[in-house]
Amino acid sequence: MKVAVLLAEGFETIEALTTVDIMRRAGVECSTFGTKGIEVTSSHSITIKADKILSEEINSYDVVVLPGGMPGAVNLRDDEKVNEVVGKFYQEGKIVAAICAGPITLGKLGIVNGKNATCYPGFEDQLIGCNYKEELVVVDGNVITGRGPASAIPFAFEILNNILPEKVEQIKKAMLFE
Repeated sequence: MKVAVLLAEGFETIEALTTVDIMRRAGVECSTFGTKGIEVTSSHSITIKADKILSEEINSYDVVVLPGGMPGAVNLRDDEKVNEVVGKFYQEGKIVAAICAGPITLGKLGIVNGKNATCYPGFEDQLIGCNYKEELVVVDGNVITGRGPASAIPFAFEILNNILPEKVEQIKKAMLFE
C-alpha cells in the first residue's frame, strides 16, 4: 500500500507531516507530492522539499491525503489536477482522506454528499449534503475526514488502520499515544 500526501502552498504542517511520519514509522511507502513544485511553504512559513511533483505517477498509489491549512486547502480545492486525482481515487474505491479545511475539496466534488464527515469549524457549509459530525475523525466507506490540527495523530492512525491494521497498536505504543 502506498500513501500520497498532497502539498499545496499554505498547507498545515502538522496535518501533512504527521501523516507522513506515522506511515513511515509503520513501514508504509508514503510520498509527498507538491502540486506546483518541489519546494512548498506551509501556512506557518516552513518550507519543505516534497518527494515528488504531482504527476500521473500518483495513480499507482492507494491513498490520497489532503491536509488543511490556509490557503493550502483552497489551493487544493481550486486545482483541477488535484480534483481529477481525488475524483479518480474515490471512483476507484481508493481511500480519500482530508483533514481540517482539506475536506472542502471533497465537498466541491460531491464526495461527502450523503456521507458522515467532519472538518474544521466554519467550513461545514462547503461540505454540501454531508452529515456533519463534531468528532476528531470520521470514517464513511473509503472517505476519512479529520477535524483539525489536534486530530492529526488520530487521523493518521485511522488511515493506517485502514491499510495496515496490524501495525496500529505497535506504533501507538512506540509513540506513547495511549
